[in-house]
Amino acid sequence: MDNQETSVIDQQSCDTLSARDQRALILHLLYAADSFDYQVSLDAIVDNFSRGFDCVIEPTSALVIQAQAIIDAHEQLDEQIKPLLDNWKFERVGCVTRIILRMSIWELVHTQLDYSIVINEAIELAKGYAESDAHKFINGILDKWVKEHKEIPETT
Repeated sequence: MDNQETSVIDQQSCDTLSARDQRALILHLLYAADSFDYQVSLDAIVDNFSRGFDCVIEPTSALVIQAQAIIDAHEQLDEQIKPLLDNWKFERVGCVTRIILRMSIWELVHTQLDYSIVINEAIELAKGYAESDAHKFINGILDKWVKEHKEIPETT
């Protein structure tokens, strides 16, 4: 067996990653797409990631499908974020913070996950990848979005 065959065997499928690690990978894919101003296809980005890391990212995997859906909807997601930014200009929001907000709002709209899980995961991503104190900003924005868009059952 040559080195190339060994490296393919040693690579891990992204499908075996935890949900949190898959979210982080989606964040990285979206960051790359945003860095290229959405002029490079997600397929090309995925191919580069798969070659550069010990993780096989299948182009048909759920995380790539989710990343593509967020890319396709990023302008509409931004329009949902902008009204929530009291006294802030959208352009002033950091790149990673914007991406986390897009991801989270997309998840709130398109998945059955409880809003508290989505917000907690966004906060954890922000603590690991965004500007300092961005997690507080993200928490406030997402909480405001949820209050305006979701029916939250009252606790007694």
